Order: sequence, then structure tokens, then C-alpha cells
Amino acid sequence: MTHIVVVGAGQAGAALVAKLRSDGAVDQITLIGAEPVPPYQRPPLSKAYLMGDMPAERLFLRPEAFYAEQGIDLRLGAHVTAIDPAGKTVSLGDAVVAYDQLVLTTGSTPRRLPAAIGGDLRGVFTLRDLADVDAMQPYFVPGARVVIVGGGYIGLEGAAVAAKLGLDVTVLEMAPRILQRVAAEETSGFFRDLHVGHGVTILEGTGLERLLGDGHVSAARLTDGREIACDFVMVGVGITPNVGLAAAAGLVIDNGIATDAQGRTSAPDIWAAGDCASVPVRGGRIRLESVPNAIDQAEIVAVNLGGAGRDYVPEPWFWSDQYDIKLQIAGLNAGYDRVVTRTTDGAVSFWYYRGDALLAVDAMNDPRAFMVAKRLLAVGKSPDAARVADPATELKALLA
Repeated sequence: MTHIVVVGAGQAGAALVAKLRSDGAVDQITLIGAEPVPPYQRPPLSKAYLMGDMPAERLFLRPEAFYAEQGIDLRLGAHVTAIDPAGKTVSLGDAVVAYDQLVLTTGSTPRRLPAAIGGDLRGVFTLRDLADVDAMQPYFVPGARVVIVGGGYIGLEGAAVAAKLGLDVTVLEMAPRILQRVAAEETSGFFRDLHVGHGVTILEGTGLERLLGDGHVSAARLTDGREIACDFVMVGVGITPNVGLAAAAGLVIDNGIATDAQGRTSAPDIWAAGDCASVPVRGGRIRLESVPNAIDQAEIVAVNLGGAGRDYVPEPWFWSDQYDIKLQIAGLNAGYDRVVTRTTDGAVSFWYYRGDALLAVDAMNDPRAFMVAKRLLAVGKSPDAARVADPATELKALLA
């Protein structure tokens, strides 16, 4: 009897076990998750769930009963403490589980502020899992003052919810502009104007010296000496892949758990997928932090566990919801040297080029631009930049 053990019950782990069972090629499946709830969607946490527009039950990817019905041994609130690649076992405290094939879908962890600068004060939150949001929600009352450390997408999504609920919101971004790591100045400017228009204070090029408070946070002292009073703090300064178990087991780590194109790690019969895994692409290695990547990569690993031998070819796309704006991103903009703006019927999109090659598109309330860009990138086609910028150009014509 073949036993596949999956460590990590997030989006990737849930997608993988569902694919394994639907393909019907595996006898025994065990899914181990550290949280006490079934696998759930994370994106709504910083949007609809934080707003109070979505009950917890709707977050779940599938009802808990699904796993028992499908013969999947779902172990919740369980912490894997060690992997023994030679003995082909994982340890859960005193318990030991043997595997024939092991898949690591351990995800990632938000970076936290050091205790030395007040990161351990009460009222300081990250926004990563259900427990984070449940602990934070009582603070979301009109008039409350929140300081958000980090002007990336998570921080800005939290700022949008807070502003919509009537809070006094200040965003601190140490870099010269919000979204600097992930987007062009055009996209940064679009979202800066959007947030300022909703009453959010955005302080760019402004670092946090420390948080102040007697047990509970009460203010943020900035690197320029100013102090901003607050009732709570949200921290959105990035995530780190959860590689501790893999590293302790001797697996190769390279911007995450290093895998080959089919999802195998450096250890026999151990695979990885999702936020924690890095894959080879065009002579380099990338790690993608997105729901589509988690699902697609996990399903490739699932079929490869059955011997399919398929390479994973990422087609990156992402999204963010802020106020009434849906941002959809196709591709990766690394290495761009110019940005082409397209504006039609109140929608705007920014097209990233390196020379004449299209790399990525940021589309704001422009699903047609997003879908066309995805198709262009999938086939390696780069439309003429002047045609893209011309609002008279039909988007579909770019595909011809």
C-alpha cells in the first residue's frame, strides 16, 4: 500500500491531496496541518473576512467532512518536528508516521518586528492566518487609530479595509515609494492617489524606529523623530518560506526548498510545492507567492507522484482588491526598462517592457487587458508598444 504524507495544510497541500484522490492512483493519503481548522483561502483574510463580509465557513476550501469521505487522513493542530529521509518517517512529537512519498507544502511565515523595537507589545499584529485576523478584528472600530508598517499589497489591502470602516490610517513605507519592490512608479502612484483619496496618510521614505507602549502599543516613533499615536499596529513587511524542517533534514535550500522542474527535492522520495518551494526557470530559480502558483505547482507534483514526468512551467499571475479597484497582474516585471500606459473607458493598465519584449501587465479594473496579456505572455508574443498605448487599438487585435 502506497502512503503519501503531505506536510502543510494550506492552499498547496489541499490542492495536492484533492488531485491525488481524484486521480485515484494512491492508496493512503495523510495531510498534516499545524492550524486547528481545515485548509482555507488566505486572500479573503485581508479583504472580505476582515471587513466582516465573509463568515469563516466560507473560507474553507472544502468542508471538513470532505477529507474523511475521500479517505484522506486529515490531522489538524499537528506540528511535525522532524523528518528522517533515511528512515522515511516524520515525527509529530512522540508519534512517528511512515511514508512512501513525502510532500512539503509548508508555506511561509510573515516577518515580524523585533521585540527590541516593541514588536512584542500587545496590539501588534501580522495579517497572515485566520487566528491573526480573529485577534485583530475587535480593533476595527470607527475612529480607531492604526499604523500599518509596510506599503506592499498586504499592508495596502489592510489599509483599504480600515479606511472603509472609518479608522484613522497611517501607512509607513521605508522605501522611497509604496510597492517599490513589486511595481513601477506608475502603479505606485495610482494606489498612492487611491488611498490618499480615501483619507489614508501615506508616509514614504519613512522608517520605524520603535513602537512605544506600556504592555500595549500606544505610539510609533519614526526615524525622523516624529511620534504617531495609535491603538494598534499591522505589520506587512514580507514573508519568509518555511524551510526549517527541510533544512534540518539536509535538503538543499535555495530561496526556499530547491526542487527540480517536476517538484523533486534533493532527497529521494521528498517533493515540495507552493510558497516554500523554488523551481528552475530559464537558467535561474524563482519562488512564487500566489494562490495560482500553489495550486498549479501542487497539481503537477500530484501527477508526477503517479509517474507523469511533467515539468512545471510557471505562468505567474496575481491580484489585489483595494476599495472598488481590482488589480490583476500577469507575468513578472523583473528587468523592465520602460512602462507603457493604456487608458480606455476609465480603466488603466501598465505594460512592462524590456526592449521590445513584453514582461508583465498591471491592470486596474481592466479584466480584458489582463486576459489578453496572460495569453500574449503564455505564447511569448510581444505587441508593439505604440499599438498598446493607442486607445483605438482593440485589445483582441494584439493577439492576431
